[in-house]
Amino acid sequence: MAKWYVLQAFSGQEQRVKEHLEERVRLYEMSERIRQVLIPTQTVQDIRGGKKKIYTRKFYPGYVLVEMDLDDETWQLVKKTPGVIGFLGGEQPAPLSEEEVVEMFRQVEAAKDRIAPRVTYAKGDRVKINDGPFINFIGIVEEVDEERGKLGVSVSVFGRTTPVELEYWQVEKDESA
Repeated sequence: MAKWYVLQAFSGQEQRVKEHLEERVRLYEMSERIRQVLIPTQTVQDIRGGKKKIYTRKFYPGYVLVEMDLDDETWQLVKKTPGVIGFLGGEQPAPLSEEEVVEMFRQVEAAKDRIAPRVTYAKGDRVKINDGPFINFIGIVEEVDEERGKLGVSVSVFGRTTPVELEYWQVEKDESA
């Protein structure tokens, strides 16, 4: 019965390891024994140079997950794949528990349809507004809605506190304080 195992890969080479391993599985006709190769990722949004950027971030940098029947032949095929350092657990790799697999897929599924911010915010954080009518104002985070990617921010305008709802990408943490 196939179980999930964790491979250590050279950092930044995870996608290449996945492609090499999938090609080797195809060439050696082992798709019945090595079923899936997975790199759990999420879509992340960031502001760089005043522009909104969207990119993919790995949940577990430096690791690749493999669903396989572990035996000497599959172990050798995986170990000899370019970019693979080894199995997590060394010579006696232990499969992920059922709970770990369920949690991993829950995280992947939850992240599939939403864009996560690169930076997270908490109530009380000072932020600089980078977009909209309050551009360049400094505010205090009063409310965080992670599901919608929105922040409730209090901004002082002419000596009066004004509540403003902003998206994560419209602000950055203010480190000047």
